[in-house]
Amino acid sequence: MVFGRSKPTGQPGEWFYCIKHGKVEEGPECPAKDRLGPYPTREEAARALETAAERNQEWRDDPRWNDGEPPAQG
Repeated sequence: MVFGRSKPTGQPGEWFYCIKHGKVEEGPECPAKDRLGPYPTREEAARALETAAERNQEWRDDPRWNDGEPPAQG
């Protein structure tokens, strides 16, 4: 069985942040494996890495995700 290259998914009006190229893109440009999103606006896509970092910190601080241990002070 031969697998082709993964085809980008998305639509015009959907905004993504491509982590491979470090740029905001609209609709289907790069493969989904290289993107964060979709976001409703270009500005939100531009903040994708900040948003991901904020969410990761929230999850690290959530006792439901760390077996009830209090969040690490840092």
